[in-house]
Amino acid sequence: MSLFLQGVGTALVTPFKDDAVDYSAYEALVRRQLAAGIDFLVPLGSTAETPCLEDDEKVRLLGITREMAGDRPVVVGAGTNSLRHTLRTMRLLEPCGPDAFLIVVPYYNKPTQEGMYRYFRAVAEATDKAIVLYNVPGRTGANLSAETCLRLAADVPNIVAVKEASGNRAQVEAILRGRPEGFSVLSGNDDEALDVMQGGGQGVISVVSNLVPELEAAMYKAFREGRRFDAEALRERLMPLCEACFVESNPIPVKAGLSLLGQCSSEMRLPLTPATGPTVERMKACLQALQML
Repeated sequence: MSLFLQGVGTALVTPFKDDAVDYSAYEALVRRQLAAGIDFLVPLGSTAETPCLEDDEKVRLLGITREMAGDRPVVVGAGTNSLRHTLRTMRLLEPCGPDAFLIVVPYYNKPTQEGMYRYFRAVAEATDKAIVLYNVPGRTGANLSAETCLRLAADVPNIVAVKEASGNRAQVEAILRGRPEGFSVLSGNDDEALDVMQGGGQGVISVVSNLVPELEAAMYKAFREGRRFDAEALRERLMPLCEACFVESNPIPVKAGLSLLGQCSSEMRLPLTPATGPTVERMKACLQALQML
């Protein structure tokens, strides 16, 4: 599999207006990401409120992303907690031309490590597209261990990367040490992105870059060019915003920030609700400190 993911990928939000997808706002958000130099795009992840999207909405959002992205990779979220449902979703989205599928650890079921291995292997064998594993125990209730991740990376050729959001430093380091050549390790947590890259990782799938794509791209560029002081200075500038983006469930705070920036509404689909007043004020203070407002 030739796809090698690196750099900053943005986990795109889905804008809503009067409970409908605001496609015009979405196109503007994607255009801004591309102009800022973001390396790849990640539609239909958890940041996109994908469980609350209809199939036709998913297809249109991915189609817009693919058309606008040009030669930049598009990694689309397609994972569910059912193998059959995941495969149906992949078949639905594959005609839109994604470069890879982002497949989350099955949530709620709490599978064993052997169950995860068999599930991800079955998913990968059902497509010739690249597969990116997504480990986020805080949302799924189950952790993909370093051993299982490395077993999949070694055994299944089109499993090309992992988005690691466990927050477990030792686990991430074990994957970095043991991964095969060409396997990307991407941070799934904005506050850990630079640490993962300094340890040998390839980049980050970012929520914060919805708000400040230029600064996220600049941090990655500084790191890759060996300007460590500049990269760390940017990390320190961004850290309050990184923390603010998770004071309520993602993507509630980031949508509040985008609303403050005039990029889209802060509207959510239930069961998520718009940000509380204190969250909005905190986002406002962070964006003002970054001279975005």
